[in-house]
Amino acid sequence: MENNEKTRYSDVELQEFKELILEKIRIAKEELNALTQSLSNPNLNGTDDTAGTYKTLEDGSATLEKEQTNQLAARQKKFIENLEAALVRIENKTYGLCRETGKLIPKERLRAVPHTTLSMEAKLKQS
Repeated sequence: MENNEKTRYSDVELQEFKELILEKIRIAKEELNALTQSLSNPNLNGTDDTAGTYKTLEDGSATLEKEQTNQLAARQKKFIENLEAALVRIENKTYGLCRETGKLIPKERLRAVPHTTLSMEAKLKQS
């Protein structure tokens, strides 16, 4: 009755992915926290004593930097949400199944992109 084509990862394999994802979430939350800190504590190097022209350039640069930090923070939040959704799929024992082909996504791909829901085959068809 042993089938060559597995239809899901074993509980042991799922546990391994769960630990990998939990570690990635921990690191991502630390990075998000650092980004949030840098947004709430803008650069404390005052430029009050420098020329007005320089101050205007400085303000523009600070605004751009803040926008970039906001974008990074938003991307980081989305990454954490995707990882948390992967944990739900682990609990449901549907983790690692391609949502397009229904086949198991190879472990190498899941280790590299643990929140993916597409095999490379399906991903390449999208482009």
